[in-house]
Parts: sequence; structure tokens; C-alpha cells
Amino acid sequence: MRRILYIIIGIGLLTGCARKEPKHYTHEVLNRMTPVKDQGESETCWIFAMLATIETEHLSWGDSVNLSPYYIEKMIEQEPDAPKSKRGECTTLLRLIQKYGIVGYDAMRNTETPAPRLVFMLGASYTPQEFARSVCKPGEYIALICDDSKPYYQMTEYEVPDNWLHDLYLNIPMDSMFVKTERAVRAHHGVCWEDKGHAMAIVGIAHDDEGEKYFVMKNSWGTDRPYGGLEYISFKDFRKKTVAIEMTKEAYGLP
Repeated sequence: MRRILYIIIGIGLLTGCARKEPKHYTHEVLNRMTPVKDQGESETCWIFAMLATIETEHLSWGDSVNLSPYYIEKMIEQEPDAPKSKRGECTTLLRLIQKYGIVGYDAMRNTETPAPRLVFMLGASYTPQEFARSVCKPGEYIALICDDSKPYYQMTEYEVPDNWLHDLYLNIPMDSMFVKTERAVRAHHGVCWEDKGHAMAIVGIAHDDEGEKYFVMKNSWGTDRPYGGLEYISFKDFRKKTVAIEMTKEAYGLP
């Protein structure tokens, strides 16, 4: 997707198309986040997006964690059902960190680095699995989907190849998904957003000069873009494009 975008931009420049100035947005809410990362040419946006969501959730508690997507990318190589592309869903990330654990970003900044066997923090050492349990408890997050061909408020499988672990989602109407998402973001929870081809963490809410509202997304394509790594998805496009959302059960309103 990223490569195609750059090609389109290049064609525009070659044909003399006028460059549009970036739109101005006013942030109504901008939640805390870790630095923007770059997935490069990999197809692992789902890893970056879900980890960014967990990081923002912890930052809202006053607990700073910066997690390594490359550790999970390395662990995928041990999964017999994983595709060679290493594509997956954000729920896949939640399953993998429960199985293999997670480490800090500073401990593993690329896939060439050997996966650490221990995590060192505050003078103590933990296995990646022990550290993962402090970062994301089993069952802490709920995955939501909107599929009007299936009964609402029942668990259903998202039937796409990327869901190779066959995870289940709670199927809810889009109006409910939108309300739950906006409420969670305004309450400073981390929220993960997926459409059919990409995933990002929602970190805020903004409006443009005409008053149209947007969700602020933390992307994983580096910072050399108009908004320094942030993207803006209008509320209208959210309703049209959203496939799935992940948030904590607390953010959703469950005990």
C-alpha cells in the first residue's frame, strides 16, 4: 500500500499536478503516545498498530512502555500456519504476545537482532512472557466487528486469510461501534482501528476549519509525511471503511 502511494505521488509530480497544502486540524483530544515507528516494506501494520494501542493505554495510566514489533515479527517464524508475508490481524498480536511474550523496543530494534531471553526493568529481570502479562493481561481486550450479514451481539469469526488464528469478534452495529470508539478515545483509552488493508492506533479526535470531525490515527509509516506520522480519518470515512476495532473491555464498558 505504501509503495503504491509513493508511485501515485511521483506521477502527480511528473505531470505537473499542483501540490495541495496539508489541511489544518484542531485537536480536541490528543492522547499520549510513544514515538512513531516505521514498518518499512513489511506487511506488519497490525503488529505496530496493536502495540501502539497498548502503549497509549499504559500511558493513560501513567505507566510508560515502548514495545518491540520486531520481536513479534521474529516469533511469527515459529508459527506453522503463519503466511510468509507475515500478515495478520490485530487480534493475532494479542494471541502471540500471550504465547511468546514481548520485549521493550530498545532491546530489539530490528529483526536482525537476536530475540532477548530476558527483560530487564527497574532492577529486576523477567521472561518475555512474564513481562507480557504485566503489559496485556489475558482477556483484557475485546475485538469488535460490524458485519450486517450476521446476528449482532454474538461472537463471530472474521473470515479472511489474515485471521489465520481464527479469532472471534463481537459483532455490533456500526452506530454502536462508532459511539464506543469515540467515547473510549475521549476517555484517553488506546483504540486500534482496522480497515480492509491497513491498521493504525487511534490517538485523538480533531476537526478541520469547516467543522468536520476526524479521528487522529498514529500510523507506522515513519515521520516523513505531512503530519509527522499522524493520519486523519473523518467520522464519515470511519463509518464507511472500518472493519474492526480493538479496545480494552474497560473502555468498551464491560467489567
